[in-house]
Amino acid sequence: MTLLLNLRRPPYRTYSITQLCREFGATPRALRFYEEQGLLAPARRDTSRVYSYKDRARLKMILNGRRVGLSIAEIRDILDLYEEEGEAAQSAEALRIFRHRIAQLESQRVEVEEAISTLRQAASQLERQYPEVARLDA
Repeated sequence: MTLLLNLRRPPYRTYSITQLCREFGATPRALRFYEEQGLLAPARRDTSRVYSYKDRARLKMILNGRRVGLSIAEIRDILDLYEEEGEAAQSAEALRIFRHRIAQLESQRVEVEEAISTLRQAASQLERQYPEVARLDA
């Protein structure tokens, strides 16, 4: 019975740099950069990079992390913990980093809202002071 189950299991999936770039909207340069930074470790087949399902999962985490503003070092810390100490340690570190990033973004949001308010007040003042200029912009 085990032999039949093994025959039905899908073959080990690999991806080319082109396939991953197309799937995730990344550039080959970005993938090579992540490789240089030690975040990805594709195998080589002649001169081509061959990415595993593990590399694909890591790339997805890298891109999600970059999208929310995590640094390469923070992403590396999260990814490396899985290899070194397992999923629980990785999750604990990710939670710590995520909470820190949330606090940073909330602080930036306050600063942005204050900047918008200041600019609106200045624009209103200029519109009242120079109505002819305000009409040109409309």
